[in-house]
Amino acid sequence: MTGDVIRTRTAERRQVAALPWRRGEAGIEILLVTSRETRRWVAPKGGRMPGKTDAEAAAQEALEEAGVEGRVAHDPLGTFRYLKVLKRRAPRWCVVSVYALEVRIEHDDWHERGQRERIWVGRDEAVRRVDEPDLKALIAAFEG
Repeated sequence: MTGDVIRTRTAERRQVAALPWRRGEAGIEILLVTSRETRRWVAPKGGRMPGKTDAEAAAQEALEEAGVEGRVAHDPLGTFRYLKVLKRRAPRWCVVSVYALEVRIEHDDWHERGQRERIWVGRDEAVRRVDEPDLKALIAAFEG
């Protein structure tokens, strides 16, 4: 059996993400953050939270990871999938529901400030910076 690959089927993990946005002089701007380990540009995201709706959990992730608060949409813009690679564990597919968050407050200091960078960019630049094709499509289609 040398060289054979054993594949196990694992349930996809469900997550939530915020798409923080604002209207700037040049139109819609999107706030991206870096992931902690790979330093890729991503939307603030994390696991679902007991006692919170998915929209509320997405807003909480935006506060913790990007230091922003605002008005979160109740319905998701859509979903995207990505392969989460964890240290010492097998990679796992995640399905992420994305909620628009119109930013009203931007804190100078926040929980994960020392672990992440954040940047406001135009919609087209946000599409260029993120890696996940379905997230790119959600951002490209976003009208605010």
